[in-house]
Amino acid sequence: MKTDDLIRGLVADQATRERLPGSALAPWFFGGLLVSFAIFLAVLGFRPDFFQALATVRFVLKPVEMLLFAGAAGWLAVRLATPGAALRPPLGLLLAAVALLVAAVLGELLAVPASAWVPRLVGSSAGVCVAAVPLLAAPLLAATLLALRHGAPLRPALAGAVAGLFSAAAAAALYALHCRDDSPLFVATWYTFAAALTAAAGAALGRKMLRW
Repeated sequence: MKTDDLIRGLVADQATRERLPGSALAPWFFGGLLVSFAIFLAVLGFRPDFFQALATVRFVLKPVEMLLFAGAAGWLAVRLATPGAALRPPLGLLLAAVALLVAAVLGELLAVPASAWVPRLVGSSAGVCVAAVPLLAAPLLAATLLALRHGAPLRPALAGAVAGLFSAAAAAALYALHCRDDSPLFVATWYTFAAALTAAAGAALGRKMLRW
């Protein structure tokens, strides 16, 4: 019997006793999200001009992009915890999220003079972003890793890293409601850096928590 067939058989045997990661993720995720939202309200809160900002494309694009990344990464994490599941569909959605962010950056470069590129990239809250996104992502990452333990990841570190990306993107969508730097240049730089830190933490934790 091939190793992959054996693994699929073991996962199938567990299905009667445990939920698979896809069905387990939702309750864990919403529990983690409640904790993250409580931290958001206690530490950050909505930006003062939140309702005015809703009328601007740059502001709305931030949570939309992050939610697209979160959806793709969450889907991919579940597939990685399900041996034999196809990875191409979530990878395609992840590439679409990247393409949207790249298009936003290119649009920004064309819309503003070159002298404004660096100030918009640096922004006014890079340090807050890099600290806040991993902080808000921590409860989500813990919840996601616990949910993925219902599956059988063949590459625990990779599954943990993708769980970190999922958690960071969801947290970044929440942080975007506080952040006053709306430039895609800022988002592509600092949101990505914060997500990379969370993904690295997810890989380290996944290597231990998702090993079976």
